[in-house]
Amino acid sequence: MLKGKGWIAFLTIVLFTAALSYFAREKNGAARQEAWSSHTLADAGYEDEAPYKGKVALTFDDGPHPVCTPQLLVGLKKRDVKVTFFVTGENVESYPEIVKRASEEGHLIGNHTFHHVQLTAANSDDFKKEIISTNDIIQEVTGKETSFIRPPYGSWDKKYEKELNMFPVLWDVDPLDWCSTNVDKIVRSVLAGTKENSIILMHDSYDSTVTAALQVVDILKAEGYEFVTVDEILFD
Repeated sequence: MLKGKGWIAFLTIVLFTAALSYFAREKNGAARQEAWSSHTLADAGYEDEAPYKGKVALTFDDGPHPVCTPQLLVGLKKRDVKVTFFVTGENVESYPEIVKRASEEGHLIGNHTFHHVQLTAANSDDFKKEIISTNDIIQEVTGKETSFIRPPYGSWDKKYEKELNMFPVLWDVDPLDWCSTNVDKIVRSVLAGTKENSIILMHDSYDSTVTAALQVVDILKAEGYEFVTVDEILFD
């Protein structure tokens, strides 16, 4: 067991390694962003020439938002890109026409509970009701059932998979767009971690996220990635 100076030395190595990893990721993201910018300016045919890199899924939590989500839908339609929206039941209730539009335009609509509730040891029954009520309103608005859920904060119990026929969808890329309005920083963070079959977590409630997300789409498409809904990542 490490003690005293040995523990300090070990902790220093761990922190130093983590810092190197972070800066390497940031450098990778910045390089990919710069490469896209130079190709965009110099070669209008760059996207068509890029080799196929694989599929990625762009996902958005907490919506729909009355302003930002429609703006995002316009940009996605222009780029012929389909994404996954994990919506809260209360927002579907408030803005059903936006959810219906997103579904009709080919985007996958998933469950994010009714009131954005995190599962705890004390609220299991209420959490189940949150899932069921959100499923019901999604089906009412879109005419489609959903089997996919993004549990708030990633808290989940596998029993719901069998009881409710729900499949949890987590993520491997999180740019923390909810706590930053710096578009370039958000874009770099996404690019730094994205690879084949990545599931990217974003939130369609901020102007900065909409701008960043569409830049991410342009850059990754130019690199040769194909955007799909999460079911194509998880089950293909």
